[in-house]
Amino acid sequence: MRYLSRKSVALLLLAACSSDSGPTILPPPPPPPPAVVGAVVSAGPHNVLSAAVSAVLQHADSVTVRYGVGDALDSATPVRPLTGDAADLPVLGLLPATTYSLQVVAWGADTVATGETLAFTTGALPANLPSFSAGGSDPSPGFVAFALDTWGLVIDNTGRVVWYRALPGGATLNFQPQPTGRYVTHPVTAAPGDLRAWTEFDELGRVTRTFGCARGLKSRFHDLITEADGSYWVLCDETRTMDLSAAGGDAAAQVTGTVVQHVLAGGGTSFEWNAFDHFAITDLEPALRTGANVNFTHANALDFNDEGHLLLSFRSLSEVTCIDTVGGAVRWRMGGRANQFSFPEAGAPFVRQHGARMIGPGRLQVLDNLGEPDGTRVEQYAYSATGLTASRTAAMAAAPAVTALLGGATQRLPGGRTLAAYGNGNRVQEYDDAGRVLWEIHGNPGYVYRATRIASLYRPGHGTPR
Repeated sequence: MRYLSRKSVALLLLAACSSDSGPTILPPPPPPPPAVVGAVVSAGPHNVLSAAVSAVLQHADSVTVRYGVGDALDSATPVRPLTGDAADLPVLGLLPATTYSLQVVAWGADTVATGETLAFTTGALPANLPSFSAGGSDPSPGFVAFALDTWGLVIDNTGRVVWYRALPGGATLNFQPQPTGRYVTHPVTAAPGDLRAWTEFDELGRVTRTFGCARGLKSRFHDLITEADGSYWVLCDETRTMDLSAAGGDAAAQVTGTVVQHVLAGGGTSFEWNAFDHFAITDLEPALRTGANVNFTHANALDFNDEGHLLLSFRSLSEVTCIDTVGGAVRWRMGGRANQFSFPEAGAPFVRQHGARMIGPGRLQVLDNLGEPDGTRVEQYAYSATGLTASRTAAMAAAPAVTALLGGATQRLPGGRTLAAYGNGNRVQEYDDAGRVLWEIHGNPGYVYRATRIASLYRPGHGTPR
């Protein structure tokens, strides 16, 4: 005779009692709890204010690093989702020559697991790293990124350098956070034949790719927009030999004009626009058409309007232009000799401008370098693309006044604020909508072509207005 255990009898009785309503479905077993199997910490590869934590985990769906000076664990990195059992976690914005404690914390199955406490000491700052002092009555939160000579730098609102990277390729003016959460840079003068002069970095300063223009064209350092799928919008130069004798120039002038490309991640282009196909050399002032080399357009900024069309700034032409991203047609031209807009203000709207950015539907701002006798200033315009009318709605001048002959950029910030870099005017200031200075880099920061506020060192540029 076969005997059944008490457990088996109980299960049979339970099944019999529930036979009228179908078989009983037992709940699945609970998932295993997370575990931090091990972790190690090493110095950041490109600046002493960072650390890299490598962790091995089990059954975790997200992870962070708690850290602090000495034995404290009073700060934490942003929580990162996990798809595997290993994680490389940057710890950024540390103090130099300081000992820290760090601990990996993992979550999964509604429970938390912690690893062993690690000790790590940061190194001393490079002796030639620039230093700054900054402050103001009401700065926006976050950090400010910019380039100075051969450095890519990020400072906090006191001016302390919290991130830096020695940049390849020689001196640069543009170190630019991107919407993808990466940084990009481009030397002012790329090596001859260098068709991949743009370099992209992650948050630890590691190079993620180099790239440039298609069709063998030379890229410009002034502006760039990268996209999540790996494609990018880039400014390029094309040089043609032209007989400008009828326009007051050389019979065999080397004329450089701007080409705008949308380059796909795998190579090739989905869009290309060429200034030679749409502009006339007489759009350039007569004094700028002379000589053996002519800088025809000198594009220095690109953005998109609310309809998804390109906004371009051409310094040589003192013009901001809107270009259709479907067919490449010029939708309108504002400023310069080919201006299509009427302005209630007397005189040219802006001269040799930089930093053109859309700040809302039918609204843009520029850094007007040379259009005002009192100095360079940020100007905002409201315009009608159908009626071809525009008016200046606000102006924000550096205090004290400064004239930036070269360079500069603007960034629209939340709350109606604006950040401006004044190029070789050696000034970086943040304003409210009334033009009051809320924050600045004290003294002379050097030639800052572009300054960009970012909310986080861990996702630089992500979600930040350009």
